Amino acid sequence: MKSAIRPSMTLPQVYLYLKPVDFRKSFKGLSAIVECELGHNPFAGHLYAFTNKRRNKIKCLFWEQSGFVLYYKSLSEEKFKWPKSEKELMKITGQQINWLLDGYDISTMKPHKKLHYESVF
Repeated sequence: MKSAIRPSMTLPQVYLYLKPVDFRKSFKGLSAIVECELGHNPFAGHLYAFTNKRRNKIKCLFWEQSGFVLYYKSLSEEKFKWPKSEKELMKITGQQINWLLDGYDISTMKPHKKLHYESVF
């Protein structure tokens, strides 16, 4: 079953920030990376996806008319298949960010195994 809250598959501009970031950063710290390091306008409505060093968490940041939206996903077991590159930034599609969030390696289209839990304790 898909989550009801997801980045739109029709987003025209989606960027993966390829270096890991400190996940204590919230929308202010992440938007500062977008503006200061990348030279992009964080208020332009583009989605920026970030991961941590362990590659088991993703934060997506985008501006939606009157405020920032911060989407956060943390994996219980596996790691996200984050692309490797010498570049700082990689442009992908709205469909690809959703595949990545679903656990797919977007270069090979192989998913994570599905997990089923009964309790958090």
